Amino acid sequence: MFNTFSKQRRAELFLLSVTIIWGSTFAISKYVLLYCSPLMYMSIRFFLAAGIVLVLFYRRVSVIPITTYIKGGILGLFLYFGFALQTVGLKYTTASKSAFITGLMVVLTPLVHYLAQKFTKITPKPIRVGNILGVICSITGLYILTAPEGSSFTIGDIMTLGAALFFAFYIVYLDFASSEPDKLQLTYVQFWVCGILGLISAWLLEDVKIIFTTELVGFVLYLVIFATIVAMWVQNQFQGDTTPTRAAVIFSLEPVLAAFFAYLMLSEILSITAIIGAIFIMTGIIVSEFSEELRYLNLIVGKNR
Repeated sequence: MFNTFSKQRRAELFLLSVTIIWGSTFAISKYVLLYCSPLMYMSIRFFLAAGIVLVLFYRRVSVIPITTYIKGGILGLFLYFGFALQTVGLKYTTASKSAFITGLMVVLTPLVHYLAQKFTKITPKPIRVGNILGVICSITGLYILTAPEGSSFTIGDIMTLGAALFFAFYIVYLDFASSEPDKLQLTYVQFWVCGILGLISAWLLEDVKIIFTTELVGFVLYLVIFATIVAMWVQNQFQGDTTPTRAAVIFSLEPVLAAFFAYLMLSEILSITAIIGAIFIMTGIIVSEFSEELRYLNLIVGKNR
């Protein structure tokens, strides 16, 4: 009993550590964009991640099945568009708003899953009352957060909202692709897809800028090693040692932590109106996450055909 308890608590501490790292990435990425154009930065980040995985796990990633290439390629596309929109959007919005809007992927995921199951063979999953309430609450929060009294709705907010939608598509397809036996190979393919597409997009769509400084190198290495590779390993290694609900609650802290780091590093301060909007979004996220756990939130809306 003691061993089980300590194992779960250890897993939750590791997941909390990952969430803190993820929360810090929004403010750090704002710094990186001072020295590097967004799409080029994204390309460098994923190329470095792929290179490190190749060096450390050469034997595992040297021979990859064609099905892993296909599924990893599709996941890589969703991941690329999500990160591209989020990273470019960071140029035109604050780190705090970017984090809360990105968090909307949690409430968008059940809706995307419900629509996708109508046209694909993914595992059916019904829409629940909690999902609907979560969407309503989050949309209300988004409206308040981006109202003129809050901080106004910018092109960066629109792009970040698009990123949240692509991340929702990513999560839904990841559930389908999880049948692949080697998750490291699946992730490795995604890194290459994001790196290659990021490089092509950078040369075609932006004035490429890279100012090499000690600060830039340090930030990028942090994002690659800790926010990408270590975070991926910790999540795969320890998430199964706690309950999905506890993991969801821990991960839902990411926008709050991001706002905290944005305040510390960038002196960003949310207005009272924006804070109210952020609280609505967080409430929507938590309600949606608990839609399968609590009695009245668990009621199914309609029937799957």
